[in-house]
Amino acid sequence: MPPWLLGSLCCVLAARAALGGGPAGAEAAAEEEKLIRVLVLLPQDDAYLFSLGRVRPAIEYAVRSLRESGAGLPPGYAFQLTYEDSACGNRALFSLVDMVALQRRRPDLLLGPVCEYAAAPVARLAAHWDVPMLSAGALAAGFGAKGGEYSHLTRVAPAYAKMGEMLLALFRHHQWSRATLLYSDSNPERSCYFAMEGVHVVFQEEAFHMAVHSFDESSRHLDLDDVVRALQTGERVVIMCASGDTIRNIMLAAYRQGMTNGDYAFFNIELFNSSSYGNGSWRRGDKHDLEAKKAYSYLQTVTLLRTVKPEFEKFSLEVKSSVQKQGLHEDDYVNMFVEGFHDAILLYALALQEVLKFGFSKKDGEKIVQQTRNRTYEGIAGQVSIDANGDRYGDFSVIGMTDPEAGTQEVIGDYYGKQGRFEIRSNVKYPWNHGRLRLDESRVSEHTNNTPCKSSGGLGESAVTGIVVGALLGAGLLMAFYFFRKKYRITIERRTRQEDCNMGKHRQLREDSIRSHFSAA
Repeated sequence: MPPWLLGSLCCVLAARAALGGGPAGAEAAAEEEKLIRVLVLLPQDDAYLFSLGRVRPAIEYAVRSLRESGAGLPPGYAFQLTYEDSACGNRALFSLVDMVALQRRRPDLLLGPVCEYAAAPVARLAAHWDVPMLSAGALAAGFGAKGGEYSHLTRVAPAYAKMGEMLLALFRHHQWSRATLLYSDSNPERSCYFAMEGVHVVFQEEAFHMAVHSFDESSRHLDLDDVVRALQTGERVVIMCASGDTIRNIMLAAYRQGMTNGDYAFFNIELFNSSSYGNGSWRRGDKHDLEAKKAYSYLQTVTLLRTVKPEFEKFSLEVKSSVQKQGLHEDDYVNMFVEGFHDAILLYALALQEVLKFGFSKKDGEKIVQQTRNRTYEGIAGQVSIDANGDRYGDFSVIGMTDPEAGTQEVIGDYYGKQGRFEIRSNVKYPWNHGRLRLDESRVSEHTNNTPCKSSGGLGESAVTGIVVGALLGAGLLMAFYFFRKKYRITIERRTRQEDCNMGKHRQLREDSIRSHFSAA
């Protein structure tokens, strides 16, 4: 046989084998069909609550549980996990593109990203390539529109708008329709900004009147006394989002300025079941504890509803052990993200089983996404319900001070998102004056001044002169106050171009600002 003919025959045989020809090729194709490639896109940096070091043990716990139970996945199916550093930015998109374009391996499932600016282009590409994307992040209101670019995204943690629905139910319970939103806008992922945006969207749909203030808690020039004085020009029900220490300092400032006397109600958002955001505890063991305890009697904390079951305890201990082996020692080893990505694996397994029953395969991403929606299943910490839009219903608790003398804080109410039901515990006594908080819509904002006043006994010439001078001074003070208020008031809907230039990390979640060129690839 001529050498050239032998070479050609070898090439043909090799190509046939590569295309699945013969028993060996068929067996390899069958194994490939049952191998579920999962690309996990989370930051390597442990400064994030959802870093790979924190979340990876939870994902592997879920995979192991499914394998050991023998009932979670169809026979012969297995997960192949690939972890990539998203860096909470464009690296997430680049990792996905590299996997498909360079390694010629398209993932069957995407877990993450969490950060909004990283998740947006990945979600668009996932929709274009028909790859299911499950995340315990991407919680901003902009991802709620699942009709187009974000069609393949399923959120296994409650979106910020779900928290807004909870607060709406709380406001209806108290018959309130006005609020001040106060938040810190200092970290790159802008968690508090997006959280307040979710509340703002829900309240705006109900035509609630809102005053909005933001501040940078990392600034050396931040004066929280000034921030609290600005609150006095807004509404009497204040919803806040910031770090636990900052919330405490705000409440101390409010106490010293006479705002914790029943005329104001304060609510603190504790994000992600983590004390890193909005820790509701007043106790720090310092000289301000006594004042803080008094101030916190007028503060209630909104947090995710916590449930405990035996399996969760086992899960928590195993995650804690794995994280500690990496040198991480902290108070919160299990947070919303850790739970969420564990439950994402379970949800995908359930959806895949349903798809296979109807004769489809793991490559039918859109079919799998459909099966993740309108579904209720048992997660690691309790029941998980996903709505028709691919968003998890949110169950929340309200924590308040039940014993002002001892400073005891307990759950005083629970909200169940799927039922839209708010349950207040019996014998709850509210510290604020409901009559003062339910003020007429046309009222002029006022703040109680504790300075004693003396009676004048009549108006003489000097009194008239005093009124004129007082009016002029008042006009000047109003103008000064206008510029003061303008300094702190920033609406959620608009940010100036100059600010975007100075703080490049604070880009708006808009299609044109984070659109990926690969979305049309």
